[in-house]
Amino acid sequence: MDAARTVDAVWKFESAKIIAGLTRLVHDVGLAEELAQDALVAALEQWPESGVPDNPGAWLMTIAKRRAIDHLRRSQRLQPLPEDGREPGAAGSSGSLDPSAPADADPDDVLRLMFLSCHPVLPTTHRVALTLRLLGGLTADEIARAFLVTEQTVTQRIADAKRLLAAEQVAFDLPAGPELAERLSSVLGVVYLIFNEGYSATSGDDLMRPGLVQEALRLGRLLAELASSEAEVHGLVALMEIQASRSAARTGPSGEPVQLHEQNRGRWDQLLIRRGFQAMLRARAAGGTPGPYMLQAAIAVTHAQARGADETDWARIAALYDLLVRLLPTPVVHLNRAVAVAMAYGPAAGLDLVDPLLSDPALRDYHLLPSVRGDLLERLGRHAEARVEFTRAAALTRNAAEREFLLKRADAVDPGHPPQHETLGRAARRFLASQDLTPATVRSYTQTLTRLRRSLGDRLPLADLTPAHVARVFTTTWQGAAPSTWNRHRATVRSFSAWLGGEDLAALLPRRHDEPRVHSPVDDTILDDLQDLPLRERTLWHLLRESGAPVTTVLALNVEDLDLDDRTAVGGVSWRKHTARLLPALIAGRPSGPLFLTDRRAGPGATDVCPHTGRKRLSYERAEYLFKRASGGLTLSSLRRRAGQKSRIVINVGR
Repeated sequence: MDAARTVDAVWKFESAKIIAGLTRLVHDVGLAEELAQDALVAALEQWPESGVPDNPGAWLMTIAKRRAIDHLRRSQRLQPLPEDGREPGAAGSSGSLDPSAPADADPDDVLRLMFLSCHPVLPTTHRVALTLRLLGGLTADEIARAFLVTEQTVTQRIADAKRLLAAEQVAFDLPAGPELAERLSSVLGVVYLIFNEGYSATSGDDLMRPGLVQEALRLGRLLAELASSEAEVHGLVALMEIQASRSAARTGPSGEPVQLHEQNRGRWDQLLIRRGFQAMLRARAAGGTPGPYMLQAAIAVTHAQARGADETDWARIAALYDLLVRLLPTPVVHLNRAVAVAMAYGPAAGLDLVDPLLSDPALRDYHLLPSVRGDLLERLGRHAEARVEFTRAAALTRNAAEREFLLKRADAVDPGHPPQHETLGRAARRFLASQDLTPATVRSYTQTLTRLRRSLGDRLPLADLTPAHVARVFTTTWQGAAPSTWNRHRATVRSFSAWLGGEDLAALLPRRHDEPRVHSPVDDTILDDLQDLPLRERTLWHLLRESGAPVTTVLALNVEDLDLDDRTAVGGVSWRKHTARLLPALIAGRPSGPLFLTDRRAGPGATDVCPHTGRKRLSYERAEYLFKRASGGLTLSSLRRRAGQKSRIVINVGR
């Protein structure tokens, strides 16, 4: 192995301990990483000639500590230290360094670093990037390739994460008492998110990204060593070990997915299974009431104990899901429970649990819901319906391998499907093409019909489309929308029905009446109560509150319109500290394009699209809906700015 590869291997193994130890000394995780990088550069320069030291980690730590001392001395010469005797304890604040402090990191330092990088103050994407950077030793390019984003985006996320930790003065310490459970949950969530992105990639061409799986396993094992008394930590490790054991059997010769019951269990990694069993024993030995990860691990253990798919104890798995759904009553857990019930007690029993989930807004675009439903319908012999569900699932997934697999299932389940039958997708396209409509009306009609097609499937036979189908889509999508929004989509459905010349598909959709709009300023603390929400929404709301600018003006802003240093933008928009802290993370390194973006990529031919993300500008209607839902019915107009004793409405209230 050449010197450069040796240095790289040593860095990946030692970097977390070095950065953690330096953070304890200098109280600044950003500075600690810079000092560690300086030591890495020194190793690249010196080791090829002098050879690799006997203890490379201690060598790197010693060099980094010397750099830290030099940095502090330079700082002392340029600016006197505070004389109030205050001990800086925040990870984002610069502090004093004791040159006599030991060079070796305290064993708990790495655990402290893990809690720091996964702190709830950071957006989830930033937690993941910072964790992989500081604890995984991955470069920005490696992280970007793993998550299919640009290197610039990852670099910006890491920089913003460090800046947020500094601004919030997050302490480099181990939480205690009630805070420990919350902080540990955040750490476990980040590790499992990394694992899941590797195990079932959400986008791209490949079903799996093994590098992320291995990194999550390494982080989980490390966490289990550092927090050995926490049962949920061992439960997560057990879950990941057993799931990872199936990796070789999860794909076929062409990279296509292989379902669990069809996998060759001889290809399951027995070493990983044994490690999973051992982690589960440690979780049980730690005591306490089983948590979500322990219950999921128990489900994985039950699968691993079966010699074949037909010997799986599905009744036990269904019972475990009954327990899990009480602790973690999320729609996805309910869906997984339905699968277990179907396997234990028949597809009809499973379908009875799946169908109510069709009205859950959280699963509106979750491709596994129609995939599961299609599987159950196929087992019940309802092949035409199953075909529609598999096709809809294929349209919703962003993973190419999974999309191809689902389309093949759709074609295989109902090969005799008459191609001449009119479908919802074809009818919607013909309707839009046949109408003499203004561009604004086309956009409005397209929005409604696109939602119907995504929710019900392009291949749904038009003869099977009923008012009940349409009402379900409206309930999951626009139940909380303003009356004007609801009525606009309802009008589109009525026009579409009239064009079809059949049943009124809007028959179950009553027209809503607008309530008189009362605009009153919100309490000054309202935004303080809405912190645990997505970065985009928080930034928009703070910007509206601090600038006093109309919503239309703020939503029309482009990234290139901003002067972050001066806290101003075109159109006389200006802001204060809360917005200034959030904007860099929102922009994430984008040099141009709309400031506020939608959640999904735009379709072909769309206008006003960000050239770096492919997403459209956030609409007024969507922004209004999000704020009403989060604030309990308040409108964006309530985010007006007060000046002294006077207040004025600064929003251009539209439809």
